[in-house]
Amino acid sequence: MTSDPEESVRVQGYGEMTLRTAVETLMRHAPRERWETAVFRVRDDVRLAQSEIAELASSWGIEPAPNVRSRRPVPKQHWPDLVRGMVREAPLPSLMVAFLVGVLVARR
Repeated sequence: MTSDPEESVRVQGYGEMTLRTAVETLMRHAPRERWETAVFRVRDDVRLAQSEIAELASSWGIEPAPNVRSRRPVPKQHWPDLVRGMVREAPLPSLMVAFLVGVLVARR
């Protein structure tokens, strides 16, 4: 299917732009983010398939960025690791205050 590069599309999380700009934007993302982002044609509100976007990118000479890291945050550490790190670095008086506050909160 031949698509006009100046056709208006709506990209999830980005808004309305031309098809060529949308394809260039998606190809800069990590592969997982690329597959999760939806692109809709404005004229008929039809979602473009990811295979169609990849085909358009290759026909227009737009290379995907293969080694980009995801913008997703790093998973949080587990609470025991966080507390253990805080306890190792905290001075003794602040540990005593924290213990007393914990006792008071637990009694209420």
